[in-house]
Amino acid sequence: MTSHDDLQYIVVHGHRRAYRRAGSGPTLLLLHGLACDSSTWDTVIAPLAEHFTVIAPDLLGHGASDKPDADYSLGGYANGMRDLLTVLGIDTVTVVGHSFGGGVAMQFAYQFPERTERIVLISTGGLGREVTRIIRFLTLPGSGVASAVATFRPWRPLVSSTLRALSRTRISALRDLDEVADIYTAFADPAHRRAVQRVTSHVLNWQGQFVTMTDRTYLARVLPVLVIWGADDRVIPATHAVTARQQAWSDVHVLPDAGHFPHKDHPEEIVRLVEDFVAAHEPARYHRGKWRTMMRRGDQVTLGTASPESAPVVGPVVDPVVDPVIGPVVGPVVDVAG
Repeated sequence: MTSHDDLQYIVVHGHRRAYRRAGSGPTLLLLHGLACDSSTWDTVIAPLAEHFTVIAPDLLGHGASDKPDADYSLGGYANGMRDLLTVLGIDTVTVVGHSFGGGVAMQFAYQFPERTERIVLISTGGLGREVTRIIRFLTLPGSGVASAVATFRPWRPLVSSTLRALSRTRISALRDLDEVADIYTAFADPAHRRAVQRVTSHVLNWQGQFVTMTDRTYLARVLPVLVIWGADDRVIPATHAVTARQQAWSDVHVLPDAGHFPHKDHPEEIVRLVEDFVAAHEPARYHRGKWRTMMRRGDQVTLGTASPESAPVVGPVVDPVVDPVIGPVVGPVVDVAG
């Protein structure tokens, strides 16, 4: 997990927030997934920092940040990111979210469009109900006690080392077990375990994700959006990328030979995709009148969505679509890459 040597700390609303800061230039805000921390971005922070200011926080309840009895809802996390950026003197960002962090990224853009230049979603939550049973298990009564027993000290080192060893095999289904080992080890901390369970209770139950952004994704059509998925994702299926494709978002890529953490499986490709995406798309400019018109018309706004085939296919870039009321969509429409 996070090495405390490269973390900075700041107190916001009485709670200590841990974060990494590197580089200079336009700001990327990197948001990690459930039960992870900013170390999940280890492979991409340094190369991204060659062109950007990179801010990678440990979300509240995770990593080296405080783990209070507090608000762990998507809205609460979005507010926390706004406040962290405000204290750090940063006005606008391209927000990059992985897994649960993708849900926070979308919520941030929804609540604070005037501070959002672009959105990058990596194996994101919030685009469908399906999610692995392991995460759904955390919503069940007694799961906290079961997790405490499972991470009990006598067998914790053996379980962790076994998971890491399995991740080094060439079996694609096991490639993410090194991250699972980090999560497993962190779950030994009761405060961390409690915070993660609080998060899950806000967004999903045993049946899957019940909080999604699918009813509001049309609002993202005036924001450049990059979606990246691992084709072998066993946590949140890559079929959710079809939702993004149907919304005519700017760029959608499903990477072969990649799991739930494509930024670890193919860091150079992720860095290239992010750099090219930012270079190709000017920052979005919030216009209250356009947002008002879009919300009044809802998803009936005609923006030439892509065809709804269920299977990802490689497709060419097409010209931006112009709506007669809200104006041009920011960025071209791209089919899912597979």
